[in-house]
Amino acid sequence: MIEEKLERINALARLSRERALTEEEKAEQAALRKEYIAEWRQGAIQVLENTCIVDEHGVKHKLKKRQ
Repeated sequence: MIEEKLERINALARLSRERALTEEEKAEQAALRKEYIAEWRQGAIQVLENTCIVDEHGVKHKLKKRQ
C-alpha cells in the first residue's frame, strides 16, 4: 500500500478522535481500510503459500489449503 494512503488512514483515525467524521470522510476511511485489509490478506496468503513444513525425516511438505 502506498505510504500516502497509510498516512491518510492514520489522519482520519486521529481526526475521528477529535470530532465526528463527515459522511464523505467515513466513506473514504472505510474504502481505505478495506483496501488495506485486502492487501494484508494477500500478503499473508503469499507467505503461507511459500511456507514448508519439515518432518522428522527431513522431508519438506508444502502447507495444504484448508477447505
